Amino acid sequence: MGKTWDIEKFKQTARKAAAEGIVLLKNDGNVLPLEKGTKVSVFGRSQMNYYKSGTGSGGMVNVDYVIGIYEALEASKDVVVNKKVREAYESFVKENPFDIGTGWAVEPWFQKEMPLDDALVKEASEESDVAVFIIGRTAGEDKDNKNEQGSFLLTDEEVAALKKVRKSFDRTIVLLNVGNIIDMKWVKEIDPSAVLYVWQGGQEGGNAVLDVLTGVVNPSGKLADTIAKDIEDYSSTENFGSEKKNIQSEDIYIGYRYFETFDKDSVLYPFGYGLSYTSFDVETLSFNYDQNSVFVEVKVTNTGARSGKEVVQVYVKAPQGKLGKPERVLCSFDKTDLLDPGMCQELKFEIPKYWLASYDDSGVTGHKSAYVLEKGEYEFFAGIDVRSAESVGRFTLDELEVVMQCEEAYAPVQDFKRLRPALESGKLVKIYEDVPTRILDPNKKREERLPKALPYTGDKGFKLKDVEDKKVSLDEFIAQLSDKDLCTIARGEGMCSPKVTAGIAGAYGGLSESLKNFGIPAGGCSDGPSGIRMDCGTHAFSLPNGTCLACTFDEEINKELFKWEGLDLRRHRIDALLGPGMNIHRSPLNGRNFEYFSEDPFLTGKLVKAQLQGLHTYDVTGVIKHFAGNTQEFKRHTVNNIVSERALREIYLKGFEIAVREGGARAIMSTYGPVNGIWTASSYDLLTTILRKEWGFDGIVMTDWWAMGNDEAGAPGDYANVASQVRAQNDLNMVNADAEKNSGHDNLDSALLEGKLTRAELARGAANILRFLLKTPAYKHMLGIESELDKELKDAVSEEDANLQDMIKVKMNEDVTQLDPSDFKVEKGSTTTFVLTAPKKCLMELELVLKADNQPDVAQLPVSVFQDKQLVKSFTLTGMDKEYKTVKIDLIPAFMSNFYLKFYFAQGGLKIKSAKVTVTKDIEAEFKREITELA
Repeated sequence: MGKTWDIEKFKQTARKAAAEGIVLLKNDGNVLPLEKGTKVSVFGRSQMNYYKSGTGSGGMVNVDYVIGIYEALEASKDVVVNKKVREAYESFVKENPFDIGTGWAVEPWFQKEMPLDDALVKEASEESDVAVFIIGRTAGEDKDNKNEQGSFLLTDEEVAALKKVRKSFDRTIVLLNVGNIIDMKWVKEIDPSAVLYVWQGGQEGGNAVLDVLTGVVNPSGKLADTIAKDIEDYSSTENFGSEKKNIQSEDIYIGYRYFETFDKDSVLYPFGYGLSYTSFDVETLSFNYDQNSVFVEVKVTNTGARSGKEVVQVYVKAPQGKLGKPERVLCSFDKTDLLDPGMCQELKFEIPKYWLASYDDSGVTGHKSAYVLEKGEYEFFAGIDVRSAESVGRFTLDELEVVMQCEEAYAPVQDFKRLRPALESGKLVKIYEDVPTRILDPNKKREERLPKALPYTGDKGFKLKDVEDKKVSLDEFIAQLSDKDLCTIARGEGMCSPKVTAGIAGAYGGLSESLKNFGIPAGGCSDGPSGIRMDCGTHAFSLPNGTCLACTFDEEINKELFKWEGLDLRRHRIDALLGPGMNIHRSPLNGRNFEYFSEDPFLTGKLVKAQLQGLHTYDVTGVIKHFAGNTQEFKRHTVNNIVSERALREIYLKGFEIAVREGGARAIMSTYGPVNGIWTASSYDLLTTILRKEWGFDGIVMTDWWAMGNDEAGAPGDYANVASQVRAQNDLNMVNADAEKNSGHDNLDSALLEGKLTRAELARGAANILRFLLKTPAYKHMLGIESELDKELKDAVSEEDANLQDMIKVKMNEDVTQLDPSDFKVEKGSTTTFVLTAPKKCLMELELVLKADNQPDVAQLPVSVFQDKQLVKSFTLTGMDKEYKTVKIDLIPAFMSNFYLKFYFAQGGLKIKSAKVTVTKDIEAEFKREITELA
């Protein structure tokens, strides 16, 4: 077998993907690409702290290195960096260090900008040919952006510094190291020579920027979002950021769907826009319609002087009809190969009628709850962005066609009005109509469609392997499982469960001795999507963020990148990555947009499909999230998203549908909050009617970590109401400390006894979980099957990571837990890792009793103690500490049950007499009170 794992090729692929996602917005006078030998002065505080990703669980990847933009420029042989300017920033940072904030999601959106001295800028302009100014922003989980300076807007200090640089330099390039689009009005005012969105490019991001600046890569990224003049111009702004509910009155008219229909003048940069260092001509070769699909063929010719790639986007303009339609909707796209000057390439597009259909949620067309093509003219446009795309053909329907009949599902229960276009004096204007509300009760659907299961048989000796070998049916196998087993398998464990790879987010499946005895493995999942998060400190590879990958408009590079990510998962024995994140950029202010892709569901779905195909190459998968409608982070556990069924299906579910139908998605994560009054984790309509019945999904659905459920629209959410989730076919409730003991105190057992939940529903969820597990590497590993790939990847694990595989598992007592001194490796450079399971949420103290062991008095014997990946304490004994010394260390509070204690001994020569962890305060009750208040 050849070498499969090649970290250098992984790096190259990530670098290529990050570069192809960079969007060039402005390039006056062809200031870019930089000629070889160009002298560059780099300005902007963000040169000191490159953002490889956003914050929160989606960005917490421990890496071997990060190449920032300045570091890449400095190391390049093609440009000469002004060191004096850099030294000024280094001095400033000594007095103004990086502000990490405190706690979860409290890192500031930006870092304080350095005021520029006139003399410094003038001297730099005399010594350098070009100025590069880097602006950085971050945001993430649980923290939205805001329309204020330092977040969506530039700060006064950034504007002042930019103006000074622009005044002194004829050529000024601005790089936006951000997770999402920001306000861009300043471009017209300051007028820099070039502006590029370089996004958050992962650990190879700086090298990708270098490649584009120097012309090694010709930029081909296209905006995955519309950039308008002001945040107030976006149709979602009025109903974004509420504490209690967001009424999505803009309906399907978000992003370019809104602007191209109602407000073209407010657009600074249209959806799909992006410049190149060369020029292209797009010529229509043919257009055909055969009653089932539309076929478009174009020829793209490189008419410029440099090699490059171009993206062609195809849009449809459907007749307004009775439903009302956006003026343009993306229905296909493709990217050329690298074309040399004068070369051309033909691109062919096949567009099924389904992508042209609109959903009638009211019955106004005579076909309620159906995707329809209304009669009239359908015109198609092809080009390099939504605004400049030109007409390539049209067809006319004489009668309405029903493309797919569905069933009303997840409709709103609250009356509200929604936006739609109306034609007045030849122009489309805004009107508002009543939104149709729910007619079909999902609880009645559930009662009418209860699944059936074989009666409990007890243990018949069947193992899960017998199901794979077709010796017994899955139903017969599940009939052996007791009610307790079925409740246990519905509960996932984590964070950092010791039953799977160290430091990952969760475990599921065979989490009790009883379940393991039936041959059920424990599968593992890790936070993503920007790479693998392992809280014990294990290193993985950090990918470009979702927005950057969306701007590639390239399925192939996404698939190739996630093949490597699949290998990284296999290398660390993880079955599923918690991602891709694929919610819609309803508002530029959503803090989690960096993980997500675009304002457009079609682009999102197609690229996620490609990423899943890459992962599936190596039998691992992604848990696509957050299903569905997660459009803000503020109050995400409780804020109610009120949205029409049409908008749900055409906008917020469409990308997921593509990932399921075309990408073969195997796992989905529901959101924290409610939509139309029902928490998504307990929505029968979402998870059964639409996902499984309509789309044919047969994988698993898991909650987000510590998610609520409710029984009916408007009822309060409850973290203990897991029965409502199982009834909806949310198979896994994440996350518990001990699934068998029901450490989360859910209501599964009581609901079963009271008849509010049936055994058959539990069995149905178990079947979904087991079908998923049968496809995982964890299943084969449990059987002792090690492939050649497994053996190769085992050798690819670093020595440090291999040591973590030998961690010592300790279940803590209620008061004092002793760690065995003989377990400690105290040789020079050695590491010992314990994984501890706390009995409850508590405060803790570590006590070590140790001394120097036959060392000279001058010996320095440092010890570092880490909890998870955070350094808790470093202390040093000397050779004079010949008597036992007691060292006490306050640990980080135990909130997540499982955590790691890692001890690093920089020098040998210590002897440990005892080590213990003492629970100093029970904070379980306090924690429950906070959760109740949150709910």
